[in-house]
Amino acid sequence: MIAAWTLSAAAVISGVVYIWTTYAGTQTQRYLFKPLTTGLILLVVLTLPDPVSALYRGLVAAGIIFSLAGDVFLMLPGNTFVWGLVSFLVAHLFYIGAYVSRGGFRFHWFVLLPFVLYGAVLLYLLWPHIGEFRIPVIFYAVVLVAMGWQAAELWWGVRDTAALLAMVGAILFLASDSILALDKFRSPLPQRDLLIMSTYYAAQLLIAWSVHRFVRI
Repeated sequence: MIAAWTLSAAAVISGVVYIWTTYAGTQTQRYLFKPLTTGLILLVVLTLPDPVSALYRGLVAAGIIFSLAGDVFLMLPGNTFVWGLVSFLVAHLFYIGAYVSRGGFRFHWFVLLPFVLYGAVLLYLLWPHIGEFRIPVIFYAVVLVAMGWQAAELWWGVRDTAALLAMVGAILFLASDSILALDKFRSPLPQRDLLIMSTYYAAQLLIAWSVHRFVRI
């Protein structure tokens, strides 16, 4: 457990440094600390003892690996946005698989409804601005909302600490991706890097820690 805590602290420090580089650092520093932070979070997943299941750990690890690929694509110059979108879409599919692996697919309309409404409002705000990206953005939004929904269903079903971390992490991921989309397609947002990356790294770290089977008190 000491290794996981140490790596988590290192990830937090690396994430803070990366956010600082977006304001005052060099491109080389940004290229270093952005993937480094996600890589450290991946190591947290791999070193946490007593996982809820080996399958859950593997699926979350796969999700973070594809997130790492998405990080790289989104920071590269040129037309790599779609590749980043695809990478994160696959990551969300792995996260959905992880949540479903803990007891199966769950459906409660009162859990689903807030996520559907959120996704509908987000698409409404983006729709006039996304042009040729409408199909991939719709598909991504559906998968993103499904990821948040199944994380919430997991918590509703098992009510343990790991599931709570997964749900909060998923909601933060929704927030991060929403801010990114609004900034990219609608209008630039003040403090965009701070808002996007702080919620993103917090989301990934919480999802990483959802691998651990916490002792009930």
